[in-house]
Amino acid sequence: MSSLFHTLNISKQDLLSRVNDLDVTSNNLANVNTAGYKAARSNFQELLNAQFKEGSKLGSTQLLTGQGTLKATENPLDWAIQGEGFFQVTLPDGTTGYTRDGQFSVDANNQLVSPSGYPLVWTGTVTAGMININITATGQVTATDATGAVVNVGAIQLARFPNPSGLTNFGDNVWLETDISGAVQTGTPGEAGYGAVLSSHVEQSNVDLSQELTHMVTLQRSFTMSVRAFQQTDSMITQAINMRKA
Repeated sequence: MSSLFHTLNISKQDLLSRVNDLDVTSNNLANVNTAGYKAARSNFQELLNAQFKEGSKLGSTQLLTGQGTLKATENPLDWAIQGEGFFQVTLPDGTTGYTRDGQFSVDANNQLVSPSGYPLVWTGTVTAGMININITATGQVTATDATGAVVNVGAIQLARFPNPSGLTNFGDNVWLETDISGAVQTGTPGEAGYGAVLSSHVEQSNVDLSQELTHMVTLQRSFTMSVRAFQQTDSMITQAINMRKA
């Protein structure tokens, strides 16, 4: 009887693992067209006691930081990073978030903000009346002032981490530093270890659609098998209990 309960517990853990993995895969698929989005991968670990394996559980989700395809646009405020690094934005609580989504705009306060409205961390300012805001590969931001002159209005730095896969998802296509990611390092775009910034370009999601769809089909089939194993084990336990009562 104890072996049946052991099997039932393994089936339960397997079902929970499949559900968690399905959530990660579904989120990847939902963001296949989200600019700068980085896919995530589920990492599982075995559950062991002194004698038996107890199935597995979702240990962590890992950020996949591979480069997305760069798409040219007609908007000079679309900035894409070619290579390593993240844009820095200020979150509502004052902390710094990190994103690869460079579809910036100028808000009512003349701040450069991300698509979610988070202000870009940079050294300059944009004054009223400035147009044609642009950026060079090395992060220098220029604009055309009221007299028609092109002036330098500031610069940005990119952020990077010893282990970017360890960043945690804040939401709104923004990630946060963790102990696993290591401490943030900042530098000028184009320097060793930092990517260049391209104006009028958008980095597309790095989600591999065919791979994610294939994984989802595999997960659904595995989930069905786990449900059957759980149901059959539960039925066997019920029969065993009824036999002992008889």
